[in-house]
Amino acid sequence: MNITKDKVVDLDYKLTVHNEVIDQSEPGEPLVYLHGHSNIIPGLEKALEGKTTGDTMQVTVTPEEGYGMRDVDAVEELSREDFDDDIEVGSTYYAQAEDGSVIPFTVIGVNGDSVKVDFNPPLAGETLHFDVTVLGVRDATAEELDHGHAHAPDMHDHE
Repeated sequence: MNITKDKVVDLDYKLTVHNEVIDQSEPGEPLVYLHGHSNIIPGLEKALEGKTTGDTMQVTVTPEEGYGMRDVDAVEELSREDFDDDIEVGSTYYAQAEDGSVIPFTVIGVNGDSVKVDFNPPLAGETLHFDVTVLGVRDATAEELDHGHAHAPDMHDHE
């Protein structure tokens, strides 16, 4: 079975940026995603289109097809009052947008009562190198299609 829209894919991966491993799946714990629903970055999803179980490949993803280019306007100054506890430079915090969505940001500096933060994704502007192995491809269930993402076994049993 080939990877096409509405297929659930099990994927082993290793992500490298500047020859440093940034992220990787653990043995026996593949990334499971619903193809064609923007659940992974566009460049990797495009490269996997049409592949099948057992395929191994190396994929280079440009910033435009990954996490986007860095936006200098996404670096802002916030008041120290906006933080509850000690502020750690390099740590990720979360802000709630007006629409209720949660936006991650990274603290890049503290100067008195001013906290400099970066709302860019940490890998914005980076070229991403993936080593991937397709471990499995299956049809999505009606529930997965309805929810727009793959389900792990027993994921929604509590509902």
